[in-house]
Amino acid sequence: MNSNKNSSRGRQEGKKSTPLSRKRKPLERKSTKKTFTKIKSNQKSDESSGIRLNKYIANSGVCSRREADTYIEHGSVEVNGKLVTEMGYKVQPDDVVRFDGTSISPEQKRYILLNKPKNYITTMDDDRGRKTVMELIANASKERIYPVGRLDRNTTGLLLFTNDGDLAKKLTHPKHNVRKLYHASLDRKLELRDLEKLRGEVIIEGRKVFIDAVSYVDGQPKSEIGIEIHSGRNRIVRKIFEHVGYKVNKLDRVIFAELTKKNLPRGRWRELTNLELANLQKMQ
Repeated sequence: MNSNKNSSRGRQEGKKSTPLSRKRKPLERKSTKKTFTKIKSNQKSDESSGIRLNKYIANSGVCSRREADTYIEHGSVEVNGKLVTEMGYKVQPDDVVRFDGTSISPEQKRYILLNKPKNYITTMDDDRGRKTVMELIANASKERIYPVGRLDRNTTGLLLFTNDGDLAKKLTHPKHNVRKLYHASLDRKLELRDLEKLRGEVIIEGRKVFIDAVSYVDGQPKSEIGIEIHSGRNRIVRKIFEHVGYKVNKLDRVIFAELTKKNLPRGRWRELTNLELANLQKMQ
């Protein structure tokens, strides 16, 4: 009997020893985990430095970020002599980046405001030999800058140029409701009843367009109209007046994103002031 009890007690003691031995293992894993976490943290810190490759390429004036992703994927980019196809690759300050064999580097951001004259088209070049807005700002910047949005050939007024892709995207995206104020000269007097039709929402080519404000120009004939919109659709102001039976003879953009033509003659350009740039960058 005694021997059976002892053997039973011994088995129980043996069972107790197993959990004790298991308790040591979590302590060992905990210690290992702490070391692993520290290493991971250091790696994250390293990866956070530098600039993403697609942004680096876009800042160099080669193309947009989205286009850069395609070029990276197709093997057009080398960093320090090695082909890079990883989208999230971070470029460090001392890295040498080549695009199609040519060394590139980020450009300084430029912001040029032009008072566009008539008979210039808003494109980088034209295969039909027509005059483009790029001819007017040819000496404005050694960096390659692009027009933000468009003005049609016969429309005059404010046009912004920059190589800052992030700002350009903000100023052209509908959700930011960028203010655009135009002075339209119509082919005849705008009747009051037709002016009232243009207050608020109108349907143009099956799509809604919201008119923020419309009114006669003070001290001018009733054919001179001020109209404020935030839509960026092509020739939208002309189409708005055609919708109520009028033709626009002249169209001038006098305000764009709170930028004005003050002290900027037709056909001339200037750089944005620090205050103007800061106000644009603060736009939500």
